[in-house]
Amino acid sequence: MTTRPIAVVGASAAGITAAETLRRAGWSGPLTLIGDEPHLPYDRPPLSKQLLHGAWEPERLLLRTEEQLAPLDLDLRLGTRATGLDVATRTLTLDGGERLACAGVIIATGVAARTLPAADGLAGVLTLRTLDDALALRDRLSGGARRLVVVGNGVLGCEAAAVARELGHEVALVGREPVPMAAAVGEGIGELLAEEHRARGVRLLTGEVAAFETAAPAADAAAAEGTPAQVGGVRLADGSRLPADLVLLAIGSEPAVGWLADPALDTTDGLGCDAYCAAAPGIYAAGDVARWEHPVHGRPLRFEHRMNATEQAMAAARNLVAELTAEAPAGPPEGAAEGTEPPERRPFAPVPYFWSDQYGLKLQAYGLTGGADQVETTVLDREARRAVALYGRDGRAVGALACALPPRQMRALRALVATPVPWEEARDRVREATAAG
Repeated sequence: MTTRPIAVVGASAAGITAAETLRRAGWSGPLTLIGDEPHLPYDRPPLSKQLLHGAWEPERLLLRTEEQLAPLDLDLRLGTRATGLDVATRTLTLDGGERLACAGVIIATGVAARTLPAADGLAGVLTLRTLDDALALRDRLSGGARRLVVVGNGVLGCEAAAVARELGHEVALVGREPVPMAAAVGEGIGELLAEEHRARGVRLLTGEVAAFETAAPAADAAAAEGTPAQVGGVRLADGSRLPADLVLLAIGSEPAVGWLADPALDTTDGLGCDAYCAAAPGIYAAGDVARWEHPVHGRPLRFEHRMNATEQAMAAARNLVAELTAEAPAGPPEGAAEGTEPPERRPFAPVPYFWSDQYGLKLQAYGLTGGADQVETTVLDREARRAVALYGRDGRAVGALACALPPRQMRALRALVATPVPWEEARDRVREATAAG
């Protein structure tokens, strides 16, 4: 009988890491990696920074070359989309109609960029999620100064605004909330970032997009020729108008779970999983799409951060191999390498980490910074934007963030929130860490 494959759906950082970990964990059977983009697995964080800036070219983003992928012996399906999953039989349906019966499945489909209905069919309104998105935006920003309106002042919007300003473009950054990145980092750090953006010449506005305006009279000619009209401006809900040659929509993302219609799966805010990253028997998830029960924090969490994608993919892959071994009637499952000691299923309990680079500033955060009921920000050097913030929930410190702090102090902050400690104790330890230099 032919061994059924393990299929990994999603060929970005989480997907390729899962495939590699499956091999290291002892799976020697067929292994299928499915990605809806035509590109080899690549890294996404540089899209809004080094690639957009022009410092890097696409080949530098590759996570693995063809030569590096060869030892994995993958059935690599690039440019292929999964359209359905039957949980009971672990059978995937692909966009060509093929049905793939699997021994196990790891879902790492990530997220998709949100857009606005009014942007449909309008040239010059872009999103930034994929390599092709980034290259299209970079191309539009080349060849002279442009007026760029960035809609959304979260992490992505702020990073793209910083790069565009460094390239010499006129930039307006529009957010629903008055403080950039406030939902992710709190108002104290957000205000510090706002000061830096303003000092660099970015115009910060608060508002919601009511409509897009087209460039005239070119719009009439374009419509007559059947080509998309070019954006010429953004009108906000308060009636104000922002002229624009380009608009970047950085208004968040949606977990890519629309293809998962099986009622056995919970697709509320991503794919719901247990502490082992299992969504159902033999079905696991990792990366931006996964919402799992964090055993330390005692609640479901979902992170759209690069480090989590890698760490969770390793955990999901090891736990899937362990499950397949346990459910085999005798000996290792089909496809497991001979003499390989199978991994033990273990809960996934990371210390979350994310970073953001804007201008010369590096923000680094450990633990949970969003949804805190207590935030304390200490500005150590306002001119240098050097600061630290502590985030608490239910009387315990759960997150810490630093801007422009040296590595030694960052390590002290990580140790502080690896296991949540009482708020007052955490405050004292932050003061000690920052006072030490």
